[in-house]
Amino acid sequence: MKVDFDGLQAFVCVAELGSFVKAAQQLHLTQTALTRRIQKLEQSLDIRLLDRTTRKVELTATGRDFLPQARHLVLDAQRTLERVRDKARAGLGHFTLACVPSLTTHVLPQLIKAYAQSHPGNTLRLHDASSHDVRAAVLDGQAELGIAINGEPHAELEEIALFEDPLTLLCPTPHLLQGRDTISWTDLQGIDLIVVSSFMATRMFLDYQLAQRGIRLSGHYEVQHHATAINLVAAGVGCAILPASTFENGDRPNVVKIPLTGPVVKRRVTLLRRKPASLSPAAGAFHALTLQHFGKAAKRR
Repeated sequence: MKVDFDGLQAFVCVAELGSFVKAAQQLHLTQTALTRRIQKLEQSLDIRLLDRTTRKVELTATGRDFLPQARHLVLDAQRTLERVRDKARAGLGHFTLACVPSLTTHVLPQLIKAYAQSHPGNTLRLHDASSHDVRAAVLDGQAELGIAINGEPHAELEEIALFEDPLTLLCPTPHLLQGRDTISWTDLQGIDLIVVSSFMATRMFLDYQLAQRGIRLSGHYEVQHHATAINLVAAGVGCAILPASTFENGDRPNVVKIPLTGPVVKRRVTLLRRKPASLSPAAGAFHALTLQHFGKAAKRR
């Protein structure tokens, strides 16, 4: 049987106030609308709950028996709605975030730490995947939010630029390049290079940007993951070209990060959500925190 909460609320209000006029005023209803709610409830229960005369309203015997239960149902419903409302206002709950692995070294941990401090009761499920798969996860609804490298605009994706992430050279020490303040791309000719796979977004972006400028580099070692490239650099195998966000000087005692110039090549990191879907309270809170973290008045597209 369908629960008639409007009817229950009307019945409890009339019973407690002993007046249709006062109950209608409290519920912001006309007396006619209030009467209809009571009648509908009585019809659904197939019992009479109230006896009404021109001078007074009285509970029937069944109505008196039913009132405590009805009051409990109404109060329970009100408390449940209040909890849902408070939960939404506080940004509580859980959600799934998809993110490219290259941002899980420094950028994402900082965001998650700040989120955990502001919303300690929330649960976040992290899905780390390629930039293409992050976009697909957001579009398919597998993840409410995504952090990826900017791609082709999509009608169903809202994409907000967070920051520009320049490509840098990770150099082992000792090495003939280790003391340089900056390094140009042409300086890398003949250097043992570690590069990520040509199927990775970073590599495709790098190859495209350099090809536009007539620069061609070849790697002696190709790996699938940025972490593997960093490990090889730390072992002294060679130098690696990686996004600046993947490494901070001091992460490894025998690895230094040197800016690449002539030209400076940057990838754009973006925050993704599906349009026009609304975010859950938990995802909405993370979305707002991320924009605040990067100082956005962010540009949407």
